[in-house]
Amino acid sequence: MTDEIALDFDHAFRMAEGLVEEGFLSCNVLPELRLIDSIFDEMSRDESTDRWTTAALISDAGWIRARVLAQQVLAREGVNASPLPDISVVR
Repeated sequence: MTDEIALDFDHAFRMAEGLVEEGFLSCNVLPELRLIDSIFDEMSRDESTDRWTTAALISDAGWIRARVLAQQVLAREGVNASPLPDISVVR
């Protein structure tokens, strides 16, 4: 599940510049989005699988930093994301 979050971000991030060009996203958020991308890239190069557990979403420094940056992006875009909604996993 956690790797899917990073993959979904990667897919959305690839569209970010186009969304800026079309006026759907502010160019001011691109630096934070690039940082999130670099965090996930660094995490992917780490050979430890501990970073990709559900528990890591709460405690891993990379996930925490990505979450803070994502909240900053949402705030810049005028979205109130504090607190973030509860996430339910359906299997």
